[in-house]
Amino acid sequence: MKQRKGRDELPGDKRATGTRGGKGPEEKAPDLSVTIGDLELRNPVMPASGTFGYGREYARLIDLERIGAIVTKGLSLRPKAGNPTPRIAETVGGMLNAVGLQNVGVDAFIRDKLPYLEGIATPVIANFFGNTLEEYGEVAARLADLPGVAAVEVNISCPNVKQGGIVFGTDPQAAHAVVSLVRRRIAKTMIVKLTPNITDITVIARAVEEAGADAVSCINTLTGMSIDIHSRRSRLANVTGGLSGPAIMPVALRMVYQVARQVRIPVIGIGGICSAGDALQFLIAGATAVQVGSANFVEPGVMVSIADGLARFCREQGIDYIRELIGSLVVD
Repeated sequence: MKQRKGRDELPGDKRATGTRGGKGPEEKAPDLSVTIGDLELRNPVMPASGTFGYGREYARLIDLERIGAIVTKGLSLRPKAGNPTPRIAETVGGMLNAVGLQNVGVDAFIRDKLPYLEGIATPVIANFFGNTLEEYGEVAARLADLPGVAAVEVNISCPNVKQGGIVFGTDPQAAHAVVSLVRRRIAKTMIVKLTPNITDITVIARAVEEAGADAVSCINTLTGMSIDIHSRRSRLANVTGGLSGPAIMPVALRMVYQVARQVRIPVIGIGGICSAGDALQFLIAGATAVQVGSANFVEPGVMVSIADGLARFCREQGIDYIRELIGSLVVD
């Protein structure tokens, strides 16, 4: 994915290098902290699941204690090999992926990945999914009492294999059922990740809020495809995949705005965020925090750059608390 330039960059905004810079002593730093359920985040910037591995993979490239939270790669009850290759295809303004939720499984995560994360002073949000209600419940139960996991993010963009393959996140009753089950199994802050591949995302947002979600993150990827005209084959072995990157930002921003007006719980905005200016748009539209996905592949330190840019914007605008910006969109 080629990095987009020139749009919504702030004065003096520099794309991240992953260095451990600090604030200047001459000015009081604005308060960038936000609250998601029981989570107190130092700033509203975190990675999107599936774009940051299990955190340790980026440790030499970015200071993990300068972002708001670490969101893990999606976890399943058993290890998952994912889809056959090719899995990634570049598109104009973004990328298609059909990785297929490859992961080590929840037990291997707890044994091999979590001990490292417990040494980082940044909250860990464990993303997970299942193909049946029972699988969601079992993974939630394994994560419920782990002190190193501060919160969970439930990916409901998965087919319910016991109900004919209907995607949990496209049916309000199915979404309500899975979130209710997870709520009964886990007391930690629960974020529910919403799919955009639906007529009205607010219907699902309201259903999961009623079922006990503490926050929603939106959006997951948009379903798309790309064809090689010479071979007449899809550029993905899976034929279709999930579109992410700057191309989807206007759609994601619109959905965050709509959802934030319909629910009382915090909204985490995702979709094409590459700069502080992009993140600010989501906050102004109603998001409490943001997740950065595809941009991490282009510039591994981009989240630090975004957090620094948010602080700079607040100083320039005389804003003491970034929370003042949340939902501040002016509509005539």
